[in-house]
Amino acid sequence: MNNLGILLSGRGSNFEAIADNVAAGKLDANIAVVISNRADAGGIESARRRGLKALVVPSKGKPREQHDREVVAALREHQVDLVCLAGYMRLLSPWFVQQFPNRILNIHPALLPAFPGLEAQKQAVDYGVKVSGCTVHFVDTDLDHGAILVQKVVPVLDSDDEHALAARILEQEHIAYSEAIRMVLEGRFTVEGRRVVMKPGA
Repeated sequence: MNNLGILLSGRGSNFEAIADNVAAGKLDANIAVVISNRADAGGIESARRRGLKALVVPSKGKPREQHDREVVAALREHQVDLVCLAGYMRLLSPWFVQQFPNRILNIHPALLPAFPGLEAQKQAVDYGVKVSGCTVHFVDTDLDHGAILVQKVVPVLDSDDEHALAARILEQEHIAYSEAIRMVLEGRFTVEGRRVVMKPGA
């Protein structure tokens, strides 16, 4: 069975959706460890309530690569096969990314390459787009940039503010992330340049 490592900085609702799917047998995987750079992250408490291994690796005051080496050491100790960023508010160093090639996933609340970075839902509303959504992608050394696995489209309503749009996008995030994890664990794709191409019959 494949071991997942979850990195989070906040409440971890995407982590909870993944954990629910693992518990329900919808994902053939084991959450080996949940790691946060913040001791007050709600996701850490949630992981402990679920009986999962939860670690805090503080980032404050440390050089990025030193912190990354500590996190990677913990992931390796728990024999993690796939790293899932679930609201992890740190940019990974190139060295970190090289340790898990095509084995780090992130979810972003917009249809990349539109609206990368922070406050993507506000960016979408302010720009006046008619659709937005979420993207699950491999992590590379650039922000919100790696090859795309899954996207879900969410209409932007005239009545939307960033909070209403974010809530509807989040519902799709919870579906998309487990879909993408399943794709990676089952090896049903190849990466050709920037494109993730599904294998025949997948």
